[in-house]
Amino acid sequence: MRKERISWSSGSWSTDPLSCCEQDGKLVVEAREGSDFWQTSLYGFQRDNGHALLTGWKREDAVEVSFRLSGFDHLYDQAGLMLRYGPERWVKAGIEINDGVPHIGAVATERYSDWSLAPVPEWQRQNITVRASRLQDAVIVRARAGHGPWRTIRVCRLHAEYNWQAGPYLCAPTRAGFQVAFIGWVWTSPDIDVHTEP
Repeated sequence: MRKERISWSSGSWSTDPLSCCEQDGKLVVEAREGSDFWQTSLYGFQRDNGHALLTGWKREDAVEVSFRLSGFDHLYDQAGLMLRYGPERWVKAGIEINDGVPHIGAVATERYSDWSLAPVPEWQRQNITVRASRLQDAVIVRARAGHGPWRTIRVCRLHAEYNWQAGPYLCAPTRAGFQVAFIGWVWTSPDIDVHTEP
């Protein structure tokens, strides 16, 4: 499978994090307290101050973001992959702490946000990779721990006419001091089918 590394310096932050530095090829980022992405549903509030490092996303490429699942221990600590057109049109997918347990999940937003998730306590302290690939009018989002099998976590519509961006993201809605070590960001070969592993 083709893999093309994306330089950390090629992206631009949607909102600057508290700190960000490259260490031995990794990007270590600290989120600002209260950072989040959410639009209205259930909670009634709108947040668009999370930290997403974004670059233009060509339709023919799949994109993958990898990070270490370590130090996630407060409610809603989260990191993963962001697909974004604007404040009201985006998809975020990755790990989020809910009721003390890491969950793999996704939020798809078209003016209003939704949220799907499943517990993955066995993924703790592993390297997590989240992947997105476009197929027809949709995006297939998958994730895995280490070199384990891919788990399909979301298929949702993605408007082809929009100029989407993609890249790593993190948020710390409830606390200060949350850091994430991102270890990979690549373009790669797209999925050929939702039922066929990459």
